[in-house]
Amino acid sequence: MSITLSSASLPVFQTALSNLLHCLNKAEANAAARKFDANVLFAARLAPDMLPFAAQIRIACDAAKNGTARLAGIEAPKFDDNETTFADLKARIAKTLEWLATVPASAIDGREEADITFPIGRDKTRTMTGEAYLKHYALPNMFFHIVTAYALLRHNGVDVGKADYMVGAAVV
Repeated sequence: MSITLSSASLPVFQTALSNLLHCLNKAEANAAARKFDANVLFAARLAPDMLPFAAQIRIACDAAKNGTARLAGIEAPKFDDNETTFADLKARIAKTLEWLATVPASAIDGREEADITFPIGRDKTRTMTGEAYLKHYALPNMFFHIVTAYALLRHNGVDVGKADYMVGAAVV
């Protein structure tokens, strides 16, 4: 079987977000064991000029849903950025996974050469073909924010390792 745009996108987004959810579950368990409120991790940063942990989760979800929507040529759902608890962050990941499951492969496959225009920053856009967009923007963007969230958890003493990041949850 040859690789398709949908097989290179949907299961990758789903697995990565499922693994992120697994890491959040481990973070909650770690906080309970160490007797602190996991929600204090919301503001965690590795540097003063970076976005905090909660934003990393939001952006990882948005990267997956917006990337999929752009590949499929459909509208992505809009999520409010109003999460204030770990339960809220986990619900956002679940909501993203639920939406990804509704996108048929047929909406994505065949759009390898379709022009995809997307925002870069606040006032610029960029246009790439569907295949280039997936390989060089959508997937790297999602992984950047997931690995940053993972690093923030590790930095704050959560017992997560490479296995959690790579295959912490069942492979989709």
